[in-house]
Amino acid sequence: MEQQGNADQMAGQQNVTATTPHIPSTKEWVVILLISAIPVVNIIMLFLWAFSDDTPQAKANWAKATLIWIAIIIGLYILMAIVFAGVLGSLLGGAASSGGGF
Repeated sequence: MEQQGNADQMAGQQNVTATTPHIPSTKEWVVILLISAIPVVNIIMLFLWAFSDDTPQAKANWAKATLIWIAIIIGLYILMAIVFAGVLGSLLGGAASSGGGF
């Protein structure tokens, strides 16, 4: 009976080992962060890592989250540019219509 229990444990360990996802090492993360710091290359690599089938799940999730943050930041920059342009336009438009200035 004990042999059957050991066989079940061994089979369970083999199944866990077979389905364990690849987790990038510290060295791999250093290279990933170095590549993601290079302008233009980082965007291309983030898309490749996020949507490639052979990318480890941890790296793919990180790349997707980074792309989401980039999209949020770009959206905020666009919003701030519109607000700034509106404020600047109203200031310059008000000064031009009043005929004043210097």
